[in-house]
Amino acid sequence: MTISLTRLALFLLLASLAAYALFDYVADQRDDARGERDDAVLELGTVTTERDGLREAARISGELLAARDANDLKHTLELNDALDHNKSLQRDVAARDKRLLIKASCPTASPVLGATSTGSLADAGSAELAADARSDYFTLRNQLALTRQMVLGLQDYIRTVVQRPPAKP
Repeated sequence: MTISLTRLALFLLLASLAAYALFDYVADQRDDARGERDDAVLELGTVTTERDGLREAARISGELLAARDANDLKHTLELNDALDHNKSLQRDVAARDKRLLIKASCPTASPVLGATSTGSLADAGSAELAADARSDYFTLRNQLALTRQMVLGLQDYIRTVVQRPPAKP
């Protein structure tokens, strides 16, 4: 059996076309697969970037919370020390271990005509706060200590948390 030359050429032409179609089909599948891979890599890159951004935000939030808590603890301890000092001072004044003196002057009494006075400025004791005003004095001291620590705490909060330099990318 012999094959004619035209049949052989036709067979080779059809085989070449089939091979070309098969290679074209495989190349299309390869290009589609590469495109899907590239899309997946981009999506993974976006997910990775989002993940890294969320981790950075969580880290910064943790630092801010730690700074706020340290600031709060510092000023709470200072306030407690000031209040304890005021209570100790109040107990000492009540027990008469210490005196609560005020800055005052006692004017000399002008003698009344015809009255005999044996008292003098040397007889007068030092000026002292009245007993009923002492509790008000210590309440004011406590409120002053509280207000001072609140102001200092807010100033520290603004310096350490609000005016914090921006995070490095």
